[in-house]
Amino acid sequence: MPQKKVTVADLVKQFEFKQVAGNKASLQRPVEIAEMSRPGFELAGFFQHSDFRRIVVFGEKEMAFIDQLDKATQKERFDRLTSDETPAIIICKNYKCPTILKRIAKEKNFPILLTPRATGRMSIALSSYLDELLAPIVQMHGVFMNIYGKGVIIKGDSGIGKSEIALELIKRGHILIADDCIELYRMGENLLGKAPAVLYNLLEIRGIGVINVEKMFGISSTLEKDTVDYVIQLERWIPSKEYTRIGTEENPLYEEVLGARIPKSVIPVTGGRSMSAVIEAAVMNIRLKDSGYDSSKEFVQRILNNINQNKDNE
Repeated sequence: MPQKKVTVADLVKQFEFKQVAGNKASLQRPVEIAEMSRPGFELAGFFQHSDFRRIVVFGEKEMAFIDQLDKATQKERFDRLTSDETPAIIICKNYKCPTILKRIAKEKNFPILLTPRATGRMSIALSSYLDELLAPIVQMHGVFMNIYGKGVIIKGDSGIGKSEIALELIKRGHILIADDCIELYRMGENLLGKAPAVLYNLLEIRGIGVINVEKMFGISSTLEKDTVDYVIQLERWIPSKEYTRIGTEENPLYEEVLGARIPKSVIPVTGGRSMSAVIEAAVMNIRLKDSGYDSSKEFVQRILNNINQNKDNE
């Protein structure tokens, strides 16, 4: 699973931190986990179970507590907080860096960063940013589109017509996220997908080549990323195979990716079928089920009602 390497320099660029200690080389420290450390226990001298790989965040409470510590205690606590494993210390609300901390950081070439943002909001924004960057990524071959507000992956053998179907769906007002290669990663309970940077906005059509969808159909025709809600597997029609007819099967299909189970349908491809229309219908049916309406169950209920009515008329 490829995973992007994240450094403190990436955070400085993203959040426009002011660096008050450490040089440019210090910003190459790696950031390995997304969780922050608000070091109340550590400032009190309790370092058991501390994970030094976390970025340390000082807010109003931490700064007030530091003011109560004598110089010798500050030196001992700051020396441990600025370990080789710790990526950086961020001081929020534009508090000044304590003099002893600044001196230790300069001796160790350790990055101390300042921000005017409130501590809670800074921690949330930073954790969310790192969650996405550090999430394990898997790649899947297929097309990823937003259809009627649902993130839909269209899979199938090479040459089955996925990109051509995507082109028709774009012409019908739906949105392209990725063609050919989809990068998938987890954010909490959600599975998200995006295109590799080199393929973003692009769609390959056999016989034509690569087209820029955004330039051809407008900026609203593409999305950078989306949540994966549904997988459609296209396969060439096999006459002897049983396909879903009514939709009341007891064991619905799922695609499992990074621990997430995504509803899945297998749709046969034959000549004369408008696959874009079929896929639209499949997605609309999923949306109806999400809202509590199941047309398959209604069909079965109609049959049962008809049988009961015939019995009553006998």
